[in-house]
Amino acid sequence: MSRSTRRVVVTGMGALTPIGNDPETFWSSMMAGKSGAAPITYFDTEPYATKFACELKDFDAAALLNRKIARRLDPFCQYAMVVADQALADAGINSEELTTEQQERIGVIYGSGIGGLQILFSQAGTLSDDGPRRVSPFFIPMMIPDIAAGQISIRHGLRGPNYSCVSACATGNNNIGDAFMLIRLGHMEAAVTGGSEASISELGVGGFNALKALSTRNDEPEKASRPFDATRDGFVLGEGAGALFIEELEYAKARGARIYAEIKGVGMSGDAYHITAPDPKGLGARNAMLASLRDGELNPEEVDYLNMHGTSTGLGDVAETAAIKGVFGDHAYKMNLSSTKSMTGHLLGAAGAVEAIAAIGAITHQTIPPTINFEHADPDCDLNYTFNKPVEREVNVAMSNAFGFGGHNTSIVFAKFEE
Repeated sequence: MSRSTRRVVVTGMGALTPIGNDPETFWSSMMAGKSGAAPITYFDTEPYATKFACELKDFDAAALLNRKIARRLDPFCQYAMVVADQALADAGINSEELTTEQQERIGVIYGSGIGGLQILFSQAGTLSDDGPRRVSPFFIPMMIPDIAAGQISIRHGLRGPNYSCVSACATGNNNIGDAFMLIRLGHMEAAVTGGSEASISELGVGGFNALKALSTRNDEPEKASRPFDATRDGFVLGEGAGALFIEELEYAKARGARIYAEIKGVGMSGDAYHITAPDPKGLGARNAMLASLRDGELNPEEVDYLNMHGTSTGLGDVAETAAIKGVFGDHAYKMNLSSTKSMTGHLLGAAGAVEAIAAIGAITHQTIPPTINFEHADPDCDLNYTFNKPVEREVNVAMSNAFGFGGHNTSIVFAKFEE
């Protein structure tokens, strides 16, 4: 088989989100239009401009990973380990039964936009208060963003390509895209891939508040994430993780795997414009979407659903809308779009992975997740964003966008699997 003709499919999924700790609960919560936003419980928010976020609920790392393992992992890595376990189990992979050859042909391409922010903050305090001799020997390996990929590999004995791509809020998509391309090129047969983030901390909230990036709708946190609404005032910080198990098609068929969807193409670009603001015309986002369509040999008119980056920021929502019009023309008004960040908040480096699961869900359930909290029309945002309620419709092709600080743009196209 020519490397260029190798097809890649999704056979397993794992999700930890503010509205559900597995893919099924995540999907049902989206269908109910549930918001994950609530007052922050992790620290005293009295001095902070923003006092709410989308935290995980009822998450017990010690119960899921065992206490000894959990206490030596920053939360972002705990989350990554849990969703990797979910995705492998969902795909029907028992890592203890893998042969040496199978272990060497399964990779882990998994990232985090920020990494161990919580251990960094706590160990900086230890250094300041007690001196260098009190710094934990686990500090560095707990903090570095690539450690999630390493820990997943160690836990499951996966010896294929193993690394982490870091591109801020495009991280999840970039890691999925890299894994897809490595399989297509024949460097491995399968991979655990996605992204994780745990930045709801004093330093995380303080930093984003300093940027004036977060919503301060403290009196109505559940309504604060309102992409495309004229009264939006910033994004809502979220946490969690997503993982996909993806495989070369013949490899998946040989073991009788259930196939959720096929990955058709990936596109990437740079804004070359500003460290935090998007290009106002959405040129970089447009180029990433066009590249993903070219890679998948698809016409724009074939896309039925687009899970937008849609952060609920004044500049971002308008720029992405402009980019979509530039790519799809009149078809932009015929397909359904939505921002599931209206429910989960912005999971930063995990966003692309979690939203890929939402896009795949649109294909498998033939239903569009909604954009909740819409009340006031914005004339610059005039597309069909599937406001407030899910919509049933035929979905054969779904696109998912993720963009990051630094001008990183990514787009992935998924399709209903056909022989």
